[in-house]
Order: sequence, then C-alpha cells, then structure tokens
Amino acid sequence: MSTYLDLHIIQTLPPSNVNRDDTGSPKSAVYGGVRRARVSSQAWKRATRAHFRRELDPSGLGYRTKQAAALIGERLGRLDPDLSEEDRATRAGAVLNALGMKLEPKRRKNQSEEDTTPYESTSYLAFFSSDQLDQLAELALSTDKPSRKEARERADRDHGISLSLFGRMVADDASLNVDASVQVAHALSTHAVDTEADYYTAVDDLSHESEESGAGMIGTIEFNSSTLYRYATVNVDALVKNMGQTAAAARAAATFVRSFATSMPTGKQNTFANGTVPDAVVLMVREDQPINLVGAFEVPVRADGMGYIQASCEALAAYAQDVGEAYGNAPTKTMVLRVGERTQALAGLGEAASLEQMGAHVEAMIAASAVADAP
Repeated sequence: MSTYLDLHIIQTLPPSNVNRDDTGSPKSAVYGGVRRARVSSQAWKRATRAHFRRELDPSGLGYRTKQAAALIGERLGRLDPDLSEEDRATRAGAVLNALGMKLEPKRRKNQSEEDTTPYESTSYLAFFSSDQLDQLAELALSTDKPSRKEARERADRDHGISLSLFGRMVADDASLNVDASVQVAHALSTHAVDTEADYYTAVDDLSHESEESGAGMIGTIEFNSSTLYRYATVNVDALVKNMGQTAAAARAAATFVRSFATSMPTGKQNTFANGTVPDAVVLMVREDQPINLVGAFEVPVRADGMGYIQASCEALAAYAQDVGEAYGNAPTKTMVLRVGERTQALAGLGEAASLEQMGAHVEAMIAASAVADAP
C-alpha cells in the first residue's frame, strides 16, 4: 500500500500572463466545453524548484541545464585551483562522455558574439543534483579517462530533493532515468475566461525638450484574470526510495507542500505584479490512489456578482464528498488552510491548519512510518 499526498489549491490571479504560448498569449485550454485559463505543469514545477532555493541549502538542490560541463568545471577549479580552464573543460567533457552524453559547442546568442568559453554543452537539458556534480568533478580530477561504470555510479546516487521529486530522463542512457515521485497537473481556471489585450504607450522622458509629441513606443500585451484550481500529488513511497533516507524524504515532502503552494511562475511579473497566495489549500493524505478533483469544475462556475472564490470552494467541497461517498475511498487525513469567509465551504473537509502545520504533519507522518516499518 502506497501513501499519497494530494494538494488541492484554489488561487485567484488578477490581470496577468504568467505562462505564455508561442504567440505571447496566455496559455489556455478547452474544458467542459468552454475556454479556460491554463498554467502548464512545467511552469509551476520550475517555480517550485526556484522556491526551494529560499528554503534549502543549495547543496541539496539540483540543476536542469545544458551547462553541466561548466558546473563540473567550476567544482574542479575549487578542488584544484592550479588547473587551467581548458584542462577543466577537457576533464568535465570526458566525465560526461563517459556517461554517454553527447556534447556540442556552446551556442552563441548571435553570430557577432565571441564565444570565449571552452566548455561544451549537452545536446539536451540534463538534470543533476549538486552532490552528483561534486562527485563527477572528483572523478574527473582523479583520472583523465573515467570509466562508464565509475561515472554512472556517481550520477546514480545522492539524487537530492529536486531530482528525487521531479525525476530525470536521460535520452542517451535509460538506466540513469529517475522516476518522478511528484505529479503536477496543469492549473485550470474554474470558470470560462476571455483573453484581453492591453494597448500601452511609453513616453520619452526628454520628448518635451525636443518639442516632440506622441509616444516613444507603443505595443500590446495579452492577459487574462482567473480563479485557478491547482493540483499536485506526492508518492511518498517513491520519494523515500529516490532519496534513500526516510528522514530526508520527510523533509523533502514538507518542503514541496510549502513551496508548491506559495510559488508563482514569473512570466510578466514586472508588468502585472500578480504575486498572490492561495485562497485555500487542501491537503489530503490517501492510502489508495491519488485523485485529481478537477471534475468539480467540468461545469464552469459562475460569478453571479459574487466572484469566483466562493462558488469554486463550494463546488470543490461538494465534489470531494461525492467522490468519497461513491467510491468509499475517503482520505485518511485532511487538513484545510482557508482565507476569509468565501472559503467556508471547505471547512467541513478536515481540520483547520496553517501551511507550516501541514508541512510539520507531513514530516512527522513520514518519519513515524519508518519507525512503524522497522523490524
């Protein structure tokens, strides 16, 4: 039997464009027959990883990058300051080649830019924990020709929190893949949404001196506003396996709960200042399977002059209870963080808790499970 942590979040966004498509428009999706605002899972996972850096020591984190050789080179420089940068680049490339990763010259931003770095890039984004990069650097320093076995051993242990939660896919060697212990859904608005366009002008501050009239720049930015339903689930057993230590997994799960809830994708933040926090966070601990409750909003909620928060919370609470009654699979524990009276409908789902209390409960629960399982 596996344990899952389901996070259900209701969060409002004012006019914003936190996640754009290839045309610059806010991402959207049709659900329940109407157009909804959408924020991709990838955008919120990246925001969550960035938030980790506020809470955790960098040594426990990871990097998803094409510049792994440069990161290994930096570590080589700390291990042996006498190594030239060219030697560090050669050694870093050798250890990545030993992993079977294809390297190519680092791309310049434009043709006129002089490329001064000796480090090559991996042909795709590679995900390594800080500890793995440290160990690969130590291997690169110890030998000019690292073996595949030695390199793989160092790249397949000490995954750290980021890699253990979000997983890794290595195109050149599937044996280095790490199955993610977290799944994140695309955030969807609980209601129908129309995209709007802001026509803006920028005035040259010195235009009055030249007696010129008109704007120095004009343009348009597309945006929408929405009340979002956000969902993520943590497979606790998979996380413990990836981390290798129950205590570390407990801390990682608690950190994810806090960071996923309070993080925000950074698209157009300077333009819209859309840094809200959730109106409601519902944490459900399940022993059967994770359950996304987005079905609560298949029929889009309506504002009816009262806004969307209250209607969204009422729909979520009713659907959660209906699912539990229909399938007989109520969560073993539910904790609810609420802001204001409009979220009152969620109060009946579980005990009131702050985000810190949710994290503390998750950490204590996972740690206690290790004690219970001990021989």
